[in-house]
Amino acid sequence: MYSERASRLTGAVVWTNTPSGTEGGRVLPDGCMDLLWHEGRLLVAGPDTRAHLTEGPPSTWAGVRFGPGTAPALLGVPAHELRDRRVDLADLWPAADVRRMTARVNAADDPARGLEDLALCRAAETTPPDPVLGRIVTALDAGRPVAATADGLGLSARQLHRRSLAAFGYGPKTLARILRLRRALALARSGTPFAETAARTGYADQAHLSREVRDLTGLPLGELLAARG
Repeated sequence: MYSERASRLTGAVVWTNTPSGTEGGRVLPDGCMDLLWHEGRLLVAGPDTRAHLTEGPPSTWAGVRFGPGTAPALLGVPAHELRDRRVDLADLWPAADVRRMTARVNAADDPARGLEDLALCRAAETTPPDPVLGRIVTALDAGRPVAATADGLGLSARQLHRRSLAAFGYGPKTLARILRLRRALALARSGTPFAETAARTGYADQAHLSREVRDLTGLPLGELLAARG
């Protein structure tokens, strides 16, 4: 079973997941990065460009999901270096520090809360993300074209692309596709007809929406919604 709540860290979400079935899960691309706990280990999930399929027997996971563009400042690693990857936190930070952090999280009554405390401590020690990154997300999530987004921020196309790679893990066009997918899935899950969903979220037509959903998630839209209940 999956559950989540707003974090005490602004813009983040704390979640836990204990799958009940024997089949692997499907994590959809969302522009975010996660700090993870799994069976006593601390890991980082980088930004996905396609759905990530989980494997192995059912087991409990906990995580802190950081909003798009906010994790690299906290982790000290450009997002593109972690694109489509899951890595041990010890691969990014000194092993001795990670051992102490892992021990604290494992000793907590709730690993998710222990992770959240770790994220809050780290955030207090690091420089906040560049506020321009939030403006990039806001513009692209509103459906604004990439060129207009760059112009509105006083950036060249190359500058926007470079900042996007470091902050989000991919260029602004890919980020815009993923954010549009999130908007479309939210509408479709609410019961909005697929054709209307496509029109309201900036797709050329329902066929365009269907192609994008299959390309980014690996499943047809109807099957994806059914699989996620």
